[in-house]
This record gives sequence, C-alpha cells and structure tokens, in this order.
Amino acid sequence: MQAQTPQRIHLSSSALPAMGVDRNYILGVGDQLEVEVFNVPEYSGSQRVLADGSLNLPAIGKVPVAGLTIEAAETAIATRYQSELRYPRITLVLQQPRSFQVTLSGEVNSPGAYTLDGGQFPTLVQAIQASGGLTYAANLRQVQIRRLSPSGARQTVAVDLWELLQNGDASQNIALRDGDAVFVPAVETVNLTESAQLAASNLIGTPETLDIGVVGEVFRPGIYRLTGGESQTNPTVSQAIREAGGIKPSADIRQIQVRRLTRSGTPQTIDIDFWELFQSGDLTQDLALQQGDTISIATAAAPSDAEAAQIVATNLSPDQILVNVVGEIESPGAVRVPANTTLNQAVLAAGGLTDRARNDVELIRLNPNGTIVQQQFEIDFSQNVNAESNPILWNNDVIIVDRNATASFTDGLSRILSPLRNLLPFGFLF
Repeated sequence: MQAQTPQRIHLSSSALPAMGVDRNYILGVGDQLEVEVFNVPEYSGSQRVLADGSLNLPAIGKVPVAGLTIEAAETAIATRYQSELRYPRITLVLQQPRSFQVTLSGEVNSPGAYTLDGGQFPTLVQAIQASGGLTYAANLRQVQIRRLSPSGARQTVAVDLWELLQNGDASQNIALRDGDAVFVPAVETVNLTESAQLAASNLIGTPETLDIGVVGEVFRPGIYRLTGGESQTNPTVSQAIREAGGIKPSADIRQIQVRRLTRSGTPQTIDIDFWELFQSGDLTQDLALQQGDTISIATAAAPSDAEAAQIVATNLSPDQILVNVVGEIESPGAVRVPANTTLNQAVLAAGGLTDRARNDVELIRLNPNGTIVQQQFEIDFSQNVNAESNPILWNNDVIIVDRNATASFTDGLSRILSPLRNLLPFGFLF
C-alpha cells in the first residue's frame, strides 16, 4: 500500500452502538477519562491524556498512562497516590476515546489509512463504510483484523461478516482499536446468489460512476461510463448491454462472461446465463458490476430462429434495426424497423412489391464470423414468423427483390430495340 495521509472520518456518536469498555483497551493521547479517587472528591474529576502521554492529577502531578491498559493505569495512579493517601482506590472510566487510526486493504473500494472520529468505539462495519464499502470480489467469511496485543505481540482476529448479514450476528461487528489493520481477501469463485445479497446490503460500495467494457455480440461494443439507478445501486450487466446498443440475435446468451480484477490483480471470470433470466426470471444472473469489469458476449454456434425471436423480444435488444431493401420495391433503400421485424414486414415497410417484382426474394446476411449467407424466400404475406418462409431479420440485413420474367423480357426487348429507334423512322417500328 502506498504511503498516504490518513483520511479523517467523523462518525456520528448517535449512530454508534453502546458497548462496554474493554479493560484491555490501551490508553493513548487524547483519551478522555473520568478519574475517581474513592472518598476523595477533590482529587476526582475528568482528565484528558496529554500530548506527552500523561494525566495531570491533583496533588501528585503527571502520571504516564499512554500505552497502559485501563487496569494498569489504575494501578500506576494508585501507586503514586500512596504518598498522599493511606489506601488509595482508583477507578478509571473512559468517557470518550481518542480518534482512531486504522488501515484497510484488500477488497475495499478505497484502501488506505483512515482516522475515525466519534464519541464511541468505531466498529469494523463503520471502518469499511468509511473506505467506500466492499467490492463484489470480497470474501466476507475470512475478514482479518490484525492488531497489537497489550503485551506487544501481534495477533489476528478472524471475522465472518457473512454471519452478520445472514443471521444478524452482531458479535462479528467487532469494535476496532487504534492501529488496527483490516484486510478483506478476495473470493476464489463468485457466487451469484451471494453477490445479489451483498448488493442489497450497506457494506457494498456504490461509486457515482463506473467504467465498464462491453465486447462481443452487441451493436456498439466499447467502454461505457455508467451510473447507478434511482436506488443508488451499482449498474448491472443488463444495463451495460443496453448502453452498448443492445444484444444481437446472434448472441449466445447462455455464455456471457464478466471478467473482473481483484485488488491484488488476480483475474476472475464470472459466468452468466441470461437464458435462465429470460425463462425463469432468475435475477441473480443480472450481476451487479464494479469498476473495471468487462462483459464478453459470445456468438451462438447455430442460433435458432425461435431463440433469436425471444432475444429480440426482450428489452436487451435495440428498439429498431436498419434493413436495406433494394430492387423491385416501391421505396427502395434503408428502412428502420422494429427489432423483431420479419422479412414480410420489412418488404411492406419499404412500400411493398412493384408489379414487376418476382414472388421470391433473396436475403443476404453478414455473420459475426465474416461469412455471408444468401437465402431465397418466396413471399407469402399470410405466413407468420418462421425460419423457412418468414424469418426474423437482423440489423444490416439486405433484401433483394428481382424482376419477374415478364419484366425481364420487356426490359431485354427494350434494350435490343433501343438502337433501332435511333436509326429508323418512329412509325416504322410501330
């Protein structure tokens, strides 16, 4: 972690849980204490630990207490008061702890050092929220708090925040100590159900904007800057796809992948099945995204017209596509039509066939792999959508309407006779 100036975060004391003071709490500069000398009210009162780590007490002056537990500080003060009192009994009550400096690393949105101010002890959850919240790669079951014990030995406290989220186990929301280091590791495999539950909690970070990459079978691949919805939640896969122009009918919606980097730089690949989302309403498939995610949508090996029709009927497809209709058509050229338009509907949208047109047309389609497919279809406006006679069209499909035999003969004869008209008198030919 790069060295940085600790960020100062004020925690409202009204929002903090009341909790008993740990007798092993280590005193430091800034702690506010109530010093009670039994039966000697003139020696009792509120005292703050000074910059030199001492308490300036009546009759005995300064007593060093920084670095001592509350119990050890009581003993040190009682020892000093033995010169003034026969049987001194000292009780210390921590009224207001000093500002705490903690560090957070791993799967939090803004790792670094933080100074937490407040009237009570900051908790693990509050420290995580101060750092911008967790990432979706966080392993809630193996959070670690690394701290120094009163003896100076290093210890690691294991915390299971999943127990807090699932079962309301408040004991997992540990009160932090000055100097604690919180580490949140990354999960090895993302569980979609747990990711959805995490997204609904107040532990997750919700940045104002996210930069997300979308590649593969969408109409406008690229990098997009997305914002959260009205509920201030992170954008999801479906939102990113719509931003990228919508999904193509040729997409394999069973094989959508989200590629994600953890804080340590380790890549994760999360498999998404939007067919489950469309067929059974499994909303866990609509994964919440985080900064830097890339969505990759594969091409279906042999997309069926039935599945393509279902894809274009969803709100993940664009509202309109562009189809070119040329040849013996009343209004030839590019036509914008709804995304689920069939061949017959596109012909009618271009004004319909002229009286010179054949009843069969040619459909030319450029596949995602660069190959070109040419198919012949007989026009029958009574046909419903089907792959054999009235298929669903894709963006940039080309429909060619050729001349019928009579029109071809007439045009050919006209070409033959046209030079003769220039050589012979007009009335000779007619």
